[in-house]
Amino acid sequence: MTSPHPVDVRLPWQRLLLFGLQHVLIMYTGCVTVPLVFGAAAKLDNSTVAMLISADLLVAGVITMVQSLGLGKFAGARLPIITGATFVAMSPMILIAKEYGLPAVWGSMLIGGIIGVALAWPFAMVVRFFPPLVTGTVLTVVGVSLIGVAGGLIVGSDPKADTFGSPSYIALAVAVLLIALVCTVLGRGVWSQLGILIALLVGVLIAIPMGLVKLDGVSQAKWLGLPDPFHFGAPQFPITAVVAMSIVMAVVFAESTASMLAIGQITGKQVERADIARGLVGDGLSAVLGGIFNSFVDTVFNQNVGAVANTRVYSRYVTAVSGAMLIILGAVPRFGAIVAAVPKPVVGGVGLVLFATIAVIGIDTLRRADLDDRVNLTIVAVAIGVGLIPVLTKGMFDKFPSSAEILLNSGITLAAATAFLLNLLFNHSKLGEIARAALPSTATDSEPQDPITA
Repeated sequence: MTSPHPVDVRLPWQRLLLFGLQHVLIMYTGCVTVPLVFGAAAKLDNSTVAMLISADLLVAGVITMVQSLGLGKFAGARLPIITGATFVAMSPMILIAKEYGLPAVWGSMLIGGIIGVALAWPFAMVVRFFPPLVTGTVLTVVGVSLIGVAGGLIVGSDPKADTFGSPSYIALAVAVLLIALVCTVLGRGVWSQLGILIALLVGVLIAIPMGLVKLDGVSQAKWLGLPDPFHFGAPQFPITAVVAMSIVMAVVFAESTASMLAIGQITGKQVERADIARGLVGDGLSAVLGGIFNSFVDTVFNQNVGAVANTRVYSRYVTAVSGAMLIILGAVPRFGAIVAAVPKPVVGGVGLVLFATIAVIGIDTLRRADLDDRVNLTIVAVAIGVGLIPVLTKGMFDKFPSSAEILLNSGITLAAATAFLLNLLFNHSKLGEIARAALPSTATDSEPQDPITA
């Protein structure tokens, strides 16, 4: 009788619980930071942020179980996958909230998810159009763009407020940053993996005597309950917001595809095109459920991919248990209320580490993009430049129609569209051959040139 593949092995329940809990601890901070950051940027009160956290954990748990166990032939890669809220959607969501309001945020996410589910199988067949050249560029812009969001949490969003840029707030964020650095770099084993969570907890302890921890809403939160569907009212579907969220889904698809292929290599499991397609359907379902329950778009968490590689525990039933744990956490609103009370400077300090890490991952991805090729180098340069200019030049598109600002002010959307189109133009058409033929030969490039005349 043929032994099952390690991915399909059912471990004893004690090991399932232990390794499942470890996965939850590894991904937890990154997952809940998304609603914390969005809630702060959208100026939501603590009780509302607590609801977003509960919804976030609930949907992440459901999609993790779908990806691990599968949903017939429709959805789920059936791999040891942990999913959680992605930062890729953060900037577009904040812009949509400011321009159209919260019902449009989740309305556009809902439609983006439906479009994603419909396009998952076709996307799996054209994934070659999203190479590291494109995904690395987008991840770099995502990370750099969100660093400004972390800074806003640290210093405050209102320059006229007395607490804006408070030295004590900045000192608190620096302390959190240093703790995360020490734990992550000098820690060993689980201490290193939980460095961000430890920094978050210590930051809260430091903030208590500073009077920054407000627990007023915790006692009012229920112990058990599920998030209300369409909490902010009937969803709205502005065209530009829907387009922006659809582009986000394409970027998430590219990122998840790379992660699923990596899981296949780590576990020795052959990942077929159908597996990728079902996994992408899972991503689309996360946006559909997110649009209904006011959650966020989920993607494969790369830190958990690393955990699979380090522990060599390949069973998908372990991650299914993790999904069940996340569902339980999401069904406890009081737990979400406690997390929502984390002070903004603490979230900002942790976010600074996480966002910069995303940028570094993007840079590392670009190392596989053959940047010795001057055409590829130029594609990346143009896409990053186009993506970052609205982030670094505030108000650049203020005189454009308001409906267009959602797309134009989103560096992530601009970078993704630019990188994709330029890659299509120069790497999948005759124009690329013409461009490369016109470039000087390698020998000429390597010859020393006069710095003045070059």
